[in-house]
Formats: sequence, structure tokens, C-alpha cells
Amino acid sequence: MSDVASEVVVKLSNVWKIFGDRADEAMAAVKAKGLTKPEVLEEFACVVGVQDATFEVARGEIFCIMGLSGSGKSTLVRHVNRLIEPTSGAIEILGRDVGSMSTTALRQVRAQQIGMVFQHMALMPHRSVRDNVAYPLEIRGIPKSKRWAVSDHALDLVDLVGYEDRLPKELSGGMQQRVGIARALASDPEILLMDEPFSALDPLIRMQLQDQFKALVAQLQKTTLFITHDLDEAIRIGHRIAIMKDGVIVQIGTPEQIVMNPADDYVREFVQGISKLKLVKAHSIMEPLESFSGDLNGAPRADEGADLDQLIDLSVGTDVPVVITDKGVDVGVVSKPVLLRGIQGGKE
Repeated sequence: MSDVASEVVVKLSNVWKIFGDRADEAMAAVKAKGLTKPEVLEEFACVVGVQDATFEVARGEIFCIMGLSGSGKSTLVRHVNRLIEPTSGAIEILGRDVGSMSTTALRQVRAQQIGMVFQHMALMPHRSVRDNVAYPLEIRGIPKSKRWAVSDHALDLVDLVGYEDRLPKELSGGMQQRVGIARALASDPEILLMDEPFSALDPLIRMQLQDQFKALVAQLQKTTLFITHDLDEAIRIGHRIAIMKDGVIVQIGTPEQIVMNPADDYVREFVQGISKLKLVKAHSIMEPLESFSGDLNGAPRADEGADLDQLIDLSVGTDVPVVITDKGVDVGVVSKPVLLRGIQGGKE
């Protein structure tokens, strides 16, 4: 991913979370016998929340964790700031082991390096928008003049200038969510943990906030773990997506990788209704130049990053393939049959 730095900010290594008094026994049985989540519940009265999760998130990356209710996505993200203790495995933030941190160190990390935004913002109704945003700084003993200045700057980032003195009840749902984002940004955290922040909003407002949030993260280079049950949302804002089922990460990849190469039937079912036109690029579907034996003189050309929509426009008026280029050099061709298969995506 070219626009995201390579520095690892969040790293999870073989993280397990099993709820119940016999968690260790249950984990051993899962490893030894491959027991399923229902089988663990029946045999050990334990619930598998997360099973052997491993991934890294780079600075500035939006890493979406997507799954249906009960898939373990919210349980997984709460390990990052140790709201939940893992049964086994390790979590690191900027190279520091979260599990070995003292209570004081953990409190400092939560206050200064991690911002959280939830579906329900829990804004304090008696406080102004400015005071809601400034509240985390107030807890840290920051002087009023400074925390108000920081609050006003955060509100400017989310386009809420002029609403500083309003009460939450005077704002729309989308505006209240933006207040929550501003509150998370006020302490200038390294990491944002977003748990279904836009799911309760109307579709149009939701799309607007998704676009605004993605632009804001790019501007501020905030490393983000974004929880959602909506694959459309994950594809719209995520650099990479982890799809979970029954506590297991089934697949991790870019939106294009997941749509074009679903790992199994579960993922394939999710991606069936996703439009490929703006998502799939020429480099993913092109064939070698040698695959076409005819004359390519006068054939339309497109960059290897051109999407299917652009390729369709070029293909409409010609019977020859579109020639794909990389930095001005011809590297492949996309014929009409290949283009149609690309539109179908991961269909076998």
C-alpha cells in the first residue's frame, strides 16, 4: 500500500480469547482436536471470542475488521487497549508489550495514545460541544485555555466551527458523531479504535462521514482499527480488511484482493453484491501481451491502475483489447471476455 508508511504501530500475535472457567482446557482442545465454537460451548461451557488472531497495522492505515454479530470483531479490538485480557498471545503498540504494562503505564497509553469512538457517543448532555471535546484533557489537568484551544482545533478538523457552544441535543446524529471523533482526536492519539461509529446513521449521512473520516485519517496519519458489520463500508474506507467468523480471521487483504479472490464460500457470499467497477484495477485482470496474436496498432491504452469502469469506456468502441501500460511501457492486454470476467469478480 503505497500511501501508508511501513512502520508497524499495532501488532497482534496469536491472540486467543476464550471466556469461561475452563478457558485453558478449551483452548488446548481447540488446538488438539479442531473443535468448533459450538463444540467448545457444549463440552467446556466456554465461549470462543477470538481464535489465534495475528496481524499488523501500519502507521496511517485504516484496518477494517468486518464480521456479523458474534464474530468476535469487537472483542478483538478491545485487546488493543487491554479492556479485555487475552487468554493467550501478545499485543504490541509501537513495539511495547501492552500485556506487561503497569496500571499507570496502561492508563497513560489509553489517555494519550489511543482514542476510541463508539456507535453511541455518550456525549454529556449538560456540557457544550466544546466542553465535551475538551473533557479528556480536563481529566488530565490541562489548563482551561489550552484545552479549549485544542478542542476548537479538533472541531475545525471535523467541520463543526460555529457549534462550539451548542448542547449535544441541538445537533443532528451525524454532527454528534463528529463531536465524538473530535473528542477522540483532542488528545492527538497515535491510534483510533472505531467500533461501528456510523452504523446508526442514515445512508447518505453515513457515506458523507465515511468520506470525511478517510480524508481526515490521511491528513493526520492516524492508525485506525475500524469495526464494522458492513462490507460496503469496509471497502469504502479500508486500506485492508480482516473478515471474521466465529472468532476466526478468515481472510485479510485489500478490498480488491478480497473481492477478486475470496478465501472461501463465506467470504464469497459477502462479496457477491459488491460492485467491482471502481474497485478492480487493470493490473489484477490483464493478460500477457503475448496472449493476443493480432495487430494492436491503434488499440486504446490505459494505465495499470485504471478501474473496470474506465476500461469499459475504452472497450465499447473497439474489437481489439485495451493495452495496459506501466510508466509508459506496454505490460499487458485486457480483452472483452477478460473484462466481463473481471466485472463478475470472484465467481468461479
